[in-house]
Amino acid sequence: MKSMSTTEQKSQYKMVSTFQRLVETQFSGDINALCWRRNPIGDFQEIASQLKINENITEIFIEDLNQLQLSENGKLARKFIIQDLQFLTDYGAQPSLNILKNYERDDEFDFISTDVYSYHVDRSPIESDTFLCTYFGASGDIIPNDQVQQKILIPEIREQLKILFNGPESEFEHFLKENYFDLHYQAIPNAKSTNLGNGNLWRLSVDHPGQKVSPCVHRAPIENEGELRLLLIC
Repeated sequence: MKSMSTTEQKSQYKMVSTFQRLVETQFSGDINALCWRRNPIGDFQEIASQLKINENITEIFIEDLNQLQLSENGKLARKFIIQDLQFLTDYGAQPSLNILKNYERDDEFDFISTDVYSYHVDRSPIESDTFLCTYFGASGDIIPNDQVQQKILIPEIREQLKILFNGPESEFEHFLKENYFDLHYQAIPNAKSTNLGNGNLWRLSVDHPGQKVSPCVHRAPIENEGELRLLLIC
């Protein structure tokens, strides 16, 4: 994880020491991310190397993990992952464990990108949070809301979107939201992001009705060449 000053740490995310505190701590003020930092013991690469990937992203289930023939370190890693899945399931979430090569890239327009490699926020029609943990491979980043600019407010991008829309001004904002353009952001010069690291379980704020803080701006990492990612997300 990139080094940050104490002031910067408090400005966006807060550290917690248990899963219970991760789910019970309220977002407030500028804090829109919570991190349960762990130093997991085990060989997560061994698990990633044994899992079969059928597509760019393949969901892995507990029974798949249990079928792996693992070393003692591999077994420790498997136990760690299964525990996280059980924590989140018991909490009422629907965690998904994925082994992935890469996400689909959005190259439809040369003036704006709306894939997960772009800084973005998550939106939900109901109260919810995003949970993330990268066990192996490259990990994503979060960035303070005051260090990004909404892409639809950047004049040259907005003009291109208006040309693309080619409709009445009264319906333009609906068009932006309907096509998720409003969820994406661009970092300002000299912005400082925070890498999520490996083994840490994060809870990120989501744009939903009743949300009292800004949704957490984050992005997926560019994968390391020739390396799969083992990721829990819900």
